[in-house]
Amino acid sequence: MAQLRLTLLAVSLLILSPAMDGGGGGTVQAQIVPAVISFGDSTIDVGNNNYLPGAVFKANYVPYGVNFGSRHKPTGRFSDGKIVTDITAETLGFESYAPPYLSPQAKGKNLLLGANFASAASSYHDDTAAMYDAITLTQQLMYYREYQSKLAALVGRKNATAILSDALYIVSTGTGDFLQNYYHNASLSRRYNVNSYCDLLVGIFSGFANELYRLGARRIGVTSMPPLGCLPASIRLYGKGRRGCVARLNGDAETFNKKLNATVEALAEKHSDLKIAIFDIYTPLRDMSESPASQGFSEARKTCCQTGTRKTRVYLCNPATTGLCRNASDFVYFDGVHPSEAANLVIAESTMSAGISLVT
Repeated sequence: MAQLRLTLLAVSLLILSPAMDGGGGGTVQAQIVPAVISFGDSTIDVGNNNYLPGAVFKANYVPYGVNFGSRHKPTGRFSDGKIVTDITAETLGFESYAPPYLSPQAKGKNLLLGANFASAASSYHDDTAAMYDAITLTQQLMYYREYQSKLAALVGRKNATAILSDALYIVSTGTGDFLQNYYHNASLSRRYNVNSYCDLLVGIFSGFANELYRLGARRIGVTSMPPLGCLPASIRLYGKGRRGCVARLNGDAETFNKKLNATVEALAEKHSDLKIAIFDIYTPLRDMSESPASQGFSEARKTCCQTGTRKTRVYLCNPATTGLCRNASDFVYFDGVHPSEAANLVIAESTMSAGISLVT
C-alpha cells in the first residue's frame, strides 16, 4: 500500500513539474529536482564505507542487499533492499541513484545525479565518526566543495550553480552520537547532561546548514532522531531484559527533536529564500515498533538477520552466520538499528508532506 501511494505521488508531482523542451516539437518530463545530495550516516550510506579500509561499519557482505534490485547483492546499504533516499529519488523521477562519492562511478555524467557523501558511523560530532574511522561531517562538507568544482568543470559554472541551487539536500545523522558515543562514554556524559549534549548537536547542525546555504543550497531536509529506545540493539543493550522500548532513550530522542524543530524554524527565519524541513522518522518508526501489525508487520523486536553478540556487532548482521528470516517484509528491522526496505517505504510515505514542501 505504501508503494502504491508513493507511486501515485510521483505521478502527481511529475504532472505538476515543468516540462522540458525535447527539441523535436514535443516535450520530455524532467526530474522534479535536478539532483539529490546526501550527507550523514549509515541510514543513507550507499557504499562509501566500502572504500574506507579502516571503517568499522560496513554492509559489504550477505545478507545485506538480498532484495536490492535485480542483482540481490550487497552494495553498502544497511538494509535488505532500498533505503529511504533511494525511494525518495524514485519518487522525484530519478531512474538511477547517485553513487557513493568515494567510488570510481562518481564521475562524468553520474555527477549530474547528485552526490552521496554519507558514511556509516558518521554523526554530528566529528569525534563520534573518528572513533569508527568514518567520514566526519566536516570532511563530507569538504568533499561537497570538491564536488562543486567537478560539476562546474563538467557543465560550466553557471549551470552548476543552477543545479546546486535547485537540488534537494538531505542530512540524516545523529543516532551514533548517542548509541556509539554518549551512552558508553563516561567522560562525555559527565561533561554534558542530555539537554546540553542535544544543544551541542543541534548547534553543529545549525552551523552545517548555514554553511550549505552559503555554498548555494536552498532546499534542505533533515531527519529527526529516530526512537532510540525502540531499536532492537538498544533494547538488547539497555532494556534490562524487558522487550518494550526503552523510555529513557526515547525521551532523549524527543529532547533532541524539540531542539531541532526550534533550530530549523530559526534557520527558515534567518534565510528567507531557504526551504528547510524536518523529515520526521521518529513517529512512524516508533509506531511500527510499538504496533507492527497496524502497518502489516509481524515482528518489531527480533531482527530479520542474526546480529552479533559482542561490541559493535550487536548493531549489524553477523557475517559469520547465514541466519536470515524467510521474508524481510514481515520485519520492521533488518538488523539491530536499520529498518527493512518494507519499513523504509512506510517511513518515506510518512515524510511525504515535508518532502513536498521542499520541492514545490
